[in-house]
Amino acid sequence: IGSVMTPAPLTVSEDDSLDVARRLMVRERIHHVPVVRGSEVVGMLTDRDLHLISYLANDLLREADLVAGDACVPDPYMVPPELPLEEVLREMGSRRIGSALVVRRGRLIGIFTAHDACTQLAHMLGAMTVFA
Repeated sequence: IGSVMTPAPLTVSEDDSLDVARRLMVRERIHHVPVVRGSEVVGMLTDRDLHLISYLANDLLREADLVAGDACVPDPYMVPPELPLEEVLREMGSRRIGSALVVRRGRLIGIFTAHDACTQLAHMLGAMTVFA
């Protein structure tokens, strides 16, 4: 997975507002952002999470009062860079998730998303047609 991941992914702090996270996602055109406490990954925040919170926000749950740590999914799927791509894809499909975080010795070094999987598949299929 280390050879096809996106290295050095952008992150947000668990104390960052949801607006900060949303602006980062829109500006960088990304759908997943790891949430960190210092250098430790504490969760994953997706654009779907942000849409759901916006939809559910009301007088009791004010979106402006929430931070990334409140809205993220804790314990995201994390893998070492040596794990085979096939295994990561199988697990992402089984869990019905759109990303895997790549970590080495506890440090976030990359992210692999469904977008990366599609890009890799297109590349592999293109290579196959050359030999067909």
